[in-house]
Amino acid sequence: MPSTRRRVPAPTREDVNRRIRHAIERSVHYYERHPAEIPERLRELDAEWDIERAVEANAAALSFVGVLLGVGRGKRWLMLPAVVGGLLFQHAVQGWCPPAQMLRRLGFRTFGEIDEERQALKAIRGDYRDIRPGDGRSVLRAVRA
Repeated sequence: MPSTRRRVPAPTREDVNRRIRHAIERSVHYYERHPAEIPERLRELDAEWDIERAVEANAAALSFVGVLLGVGRGKRWLMLPAVVGGLLFQHAVQGWCPPAQMLRRLGFRTFGEIDEERQALKAIRGDYRDIRPGDGRSVLRAVRA
């Protein structure tokens, strides 16, 4: 079973992962040349939905619709939340489910991928100058900034 960090990228097609990695690299290179724009980009990253949030919102909406239809249109609609629950469980365990793969192709990133860009931008901005080797508190202060 892949690690939590690799759980979603592992079953994703390599061309999709490559496109996401290149987008991160392009962004970091851009902000190296335009450091004054980093604070705005960090705000955008803080607001960006990661793939987990998108999959959870999708599952919750479909389950809710299935229950409403089950109550109003017939019990057979209750299969929808059952299927969605199974796919959500599969995603939790394996990092794969049809909606996740579609969302990856649309460019949704994992929290780790978003954070990779965030930490690179903070390093460019100079947030980590005060980190002293062996001082975990200074690392936490810098990362939380």
